[in-house]
Amino acid sequence: MAKFELKLPKMGESVAEATITSWLKDVGDTIEADEAVLEIATDKVDSEVPSEVDGVLVEKLFNVDDVVQVGQTIAVIETEGGGTVEVKATASEPEPVAEPVAPKVVAEVAQTVVAAKASVEPVVSTEDRFYSPLVKNIAKQEGISQAELDTISGTGKDERVTKNDIKAYLESRSSAPSPISAEQPVETPKAEPVVEQKVETPAVPTKAPEKPKAEKPVETPISVSGGDEVIEMTRMGKLISKYMVDSVQTSAHVQSFIEADVTNIWNWRKKVKDDFMKREGENLTFTPIFMEAITKALKDFPMMNISVQGDKIIKKKAINVGMAAALPDGNLIVPVIKNADQLNLFGMVKRVNDLANRARLGKLDPDDIQGGTYTVTNVGTFGSIMGTPIINQPQVGILALGAIRKTPAVIEGPDGDYIGIRFKMYLSHSYDHRVVNGALGGQFVKAVKDYLEGWDMDREI
Repeated sequence: MAKFELKLPKMGESVAEATITSWLKDVGDTIEADEAVLEIATDKVDSEVPSEVDGVLVEKLFNVDDVVQVGQTIAVIETEGGGTVEVKATASEPEPVAEPVAPKVVAEVAQTVVAAKASVEPVVSTEDRFYSPLVKNIAKQEGISQAELDTISGTGKDERVTKNDIKAYLESRSSAPSPISAEQPVETPKAEPVVEQKVETPAVPTKAPEKPKAEKPVETPISVSGGDEVIEMTRMGKLISKYMVDSVQTSAHVQSFIEADVTNIWNWRKKVKDDFMKREGENLTFTPIFMEAITKALKDFPMMNISVQGDKIIKKKAINVGMAAALPDGNLIVPVIKNADQLNLFGMVKRVNDLANRARLGKLDPDDIQGGTYTVTNVGTFGSIMGTPIINQPQVGILALGAIRKTPAVIEGPDGDYIGIRFKMYLSHSYDHRVVNGALGGQFVKAVKDYLEGWDMDREI
């Protein structure tokens, strides 16, 4: 028999860790190759981790809600065949690093720590509070009692205390003023007043209380009456909320609006969509048509296809257009059409439909939402005629497509002007005014309008 180490796979350029959300297999279960063993969640997308071999799950190295680094071993699978692969304890406690400290101080500290740990009872989980082995180990190492641990607020599933929660608590505890022990004056008996004065002064640092205020603003308390319902935000909801606030605080958002006449596109699509469905088995929506026009405009204005890093501008070579897609739970995700400028309209239709379908089914891969250079969101899907979307960092622009409406319009003809019915929509362009001025922002969205209005009614697909 051999043992295979199941590791957390690489999930894209910027993804370094993931949280285990559930185990799909228990110890002792038989697993087939490519069968999902557990579910994970990153700050980008949820996905499954499949087994690469046939075998039996013999060990889980992490629990639900634990954070695992890419490349770490998360489980051990026993397989048929010779040879054994030793599993390294990835979740083991780190060995203390010795520092050059006076022997007397070391002895006194060690004696104090041993005495403190001896007085602390082992932490146990109860019906109301569950603690993972990792949290218990940290509590044991730091001498945290059961009563003290029960006071820590948990941010994990069902309000469980996570590794980050207990670490944050330890940091806040270490920054608080600590009582002067009775043994301290013994070290310098001849200068007790001076030592006490020096210890007391830094024990209450003037800037320590300001740190939490800067990182987490004080929230205004909200009164809750008897009939109100308190709903916990989902994990993705919390992430989206953070991204939106961070984006507004990072970029100087400004908007440009323009109205486009898409009558030719409306009539052309109506003429060809049924034959296209019969021939290709694909639904021809407006989205790939709009994506093609936006991609052409990005080629015309490459300074809209950039990112900002400090005081430097990164001009992107690839044009990777993200399209916001609605999920069944009401949240949005942004799959990315890679190298959109290299696709013809037929290729754009195939790519858009594939990403949209897999987004609805929750089957997107982490790589599908990486590397976007510009984003498009269709607010018209929900009936809105325009919007002011928030930029998807680290990009510098996002375009909102409004609903297509029948409107009366003045039409110029050879015999004069007349009123007619036209299909029109608003394009709302949000851009980062730190690096995109009003001229560039307006010219870009005007170029999109021109491409849409100049649609060839005889075009084939």
